[in-house]
Amino acid sequence: MAAAAIAWSTAPFFTRLLHFDSWTILFWRGLFGGGFIALFLVLAQGWHGARSLIRLGAGGALVACLSALAMLAFIPALQLTSTANVAIVIAAQPFTTTAIAWLWLREAPSIATMLASLVAFSGIAVTVSGAVTAADYRAVGLAVVMMLAFAAMTVAMRRHKDTPMVAAAAVSNVLGATISVPFAHDLFAVSALDIGTLAMFGLFQVALGLTFFSLGVRLLPSGRASLIATLETPLMPFWVWLAFAELPSGRALAGGALVMTAVIADIVGNDRKPKLG
Repeated sequence: MAAAAIAWSTAPFFTRLLHFDSWTILFWRGLFGGGFIALFLVLAQGWHGARSLIRLGAGGALVACLSALAMLAFIPALQLTSTANVAIVIAAQPFTTTAIAWLWLREAPSIATMLASLVAFSGIAVTVSGAVTAADYRAVGLAVVMMLAFAAMTVAMRRHKDTPMVAAAAVSNVLGATISVPFAHDLFAVSALDIGTLAMFGLFQVALGLTFFSLGVRLLPSGRASLIATLETPLMPFWVWLAFAELPSGRALAGGALVMTAVIADIVGNDRKPKLG
């Protein structure tokens, strides 16, 4: 799960390197990401892995659709506002995941988690209050869509444990790439260097991230899996600051501090719960 978070955190870095419309990036990233995951499946599992790509079942199809929705919202959000604004919204995902898991799987949240949720969402409110343009608000809205879709996907993975989730991750990328084709403006305007960057984007951020997540989420409760994944929150703006000197705003820093405090407090609070039995 930690490896997945590190892989995902590179998305803003790659997005800033590519000066194309969102749909063009989504097409090529999805094509490479899905291709690399499918190759991993075939190399690791042979014919069984190849067959799993076309036999997902209802659970796998649901996961693939939710993952594709999250990806389609993520890249435009990163292009419309600062990385910090998007990262802070995503950081509230563990609490959204916990709420969906409670409604769907009856995984009851602890009091510590419920209190931390209130703090986290207040942090998002602080961040959103610093939005100054219509693009900022659209980006935050897209980030919320991404967060909700990914939270639902995490719970769906727990609900359908017997579904080939790595195969579902591959299909979700192909689905996202297919949806992007009619809307892409620069589909064939990419250079050889751009293709190399897009291939690395698909490999490191998408293929490795989704593969590690699909393998790890089966072994942890939904809320805890999402909490570990929030490691990407401080790393996302860090890579962009390191490469492009993009500094987050004061409100983004304040909101981010509230969200990360909530996440850390929830981890500590739940780890200290007395064990019964």
